[in-house]
Amino acid sequence: MLRAAASAAAAGALASGCDPHRDEDRGPARATGPSPSPVGREPHRPAHAARPPTRVPGLPVQIENGPREARAVALTFHGRGDPKLATALLGEAERASARVTVLVVGDWLDAQPQMARRILDGGHELGNHTLHHRDICALPAADAYAEITGCADRLRRLTGTIGSWFRPSQTRRATDLVTQLARKAGYPHVLSYDVDSLDANDPGAPAVRRTVLDAVRPGSVVSLHLGHAGTVAALPPILDGLRRRGLRAVTTTELVT
Repeated sequence: MLRAAASAAAAGALASGCDPHRDEDRGPARATGPSPSPVGREPHRPAHAARPPTRVPGLPVQIENGPREARAVALTFHGRGDPKLATALLGEAERASARVTVLVVGDWLDAQPQMARRILDGGHELGNHTLHHRDICALPAADAYAEITGCADRLRRLTGTIGSWFRPSQTRRATDLVTQLARKAGYPHVLSYDVDSLDANDPGAPAVRRTVLDAVRPGSVVSLHLGHAGTVAALPPILDGLRRRGLRAVTTTELVT
């Protein structure tokens, strides 16, 4: 079952962002159509409009967290991996009336275009996590810009906007150059985070839960990943732990505006 803990942890922990060696980063999983919920047929959901890029006057260009007086946090998911696991995770969030932000990889949308609408129809938020999930801060300017705009183009084609946020790939923080390129592409802010769940290393659901709940604070932006069974299993206890502290899981735009 998806609520069971994932297999033993992979060696080492990635402290600076997405792990480029994880299976989910080698290429998008392919499927022939939308995947059913593991607990049954997906209920009909009303259509939700995609939000344009979020602009918050007074906030820095690179955002790591929201206001600390907020009684909310933003759970943000790097968007790639098995669409069945992604659908299961979204279902867990919705059962707890939580809303999340998914930063999608463009070539995943090429293989799983239905996931853009599935995310939006759940009331969640979409953003840009580059086209191919390359080490964007190490790329020449032209290649880095193509990574940003390539994903933006896919989001625009599928949803009508380029997404609410841009998050750079394989790094926690963008360089000045990548920040400038993101703004040129239409993103006023670059979305970082202050809590790294380390779930991409598959340490198991209990470890993911502990890592998040030990570090989270009011206003935190938490980095998590789609495509990992341990993350799906960890989400309900994470949401329960937040609720016990009087914290709600909201989209990043809701957190900072």
